Amino acid sequence: MSESDEAAKGRALSSPLRLRILRLCLHHARSNKEIADLLGLNPASTLHHVRTLVATGFLEPQAERRGRRGSREVPYLATRRSWGQHVDDVAPILIETFVQETAALPPEDIEVWRLGLKLNEDHRQAMIAKLRAVIDEYAALPSDPDGRATSLMIAHHQDPSAD
Repeated sequence: MSESDEAAKGRALSSPLRLRILRLCLHHARSNKEIADLLGLNPASTLHHVRTLVATGFLEPQAERRGRRGSREVPYLATRRSWGQHVDDVAPILIETFVQETAALPPEDIEVWRLGLKLNEDHRQAMIAKLRAVIDEYAALPSDPDGRATSLMIAHHQDPSAD
């Protein structure tokens, strides 16, 4: 893969809106109109983002189908290739995406944990490796046909308030 392909993929994933589109298409193939409706946007506004995700291999068009009024529509499904993709300075993008995705949820639908620790570098690296291994294990599993779509965000940062 060329450096420019990698850069294009990184740019494609540097938008909270595009990450939300990928999440909407993770378990269900959705047309551009369906995506726009779920995001509360005009379909013309989402089309550019859908095309960018298709061009970079993160969304894949599925078999054409007929819409409610008989119109031709192409549903798109996430390829799951974004999981291992490097994106420069991704933390603020992921946090903003999380905030947007959870803004309308009732508080009881969100579980949040926050823990302060004081670890040396070896223990910190071991903790991060264990967490990453668990997440990678579940990311590699196929979707459960009887499952409920769910999302998980884990953030790690240095605590500026204590040493």
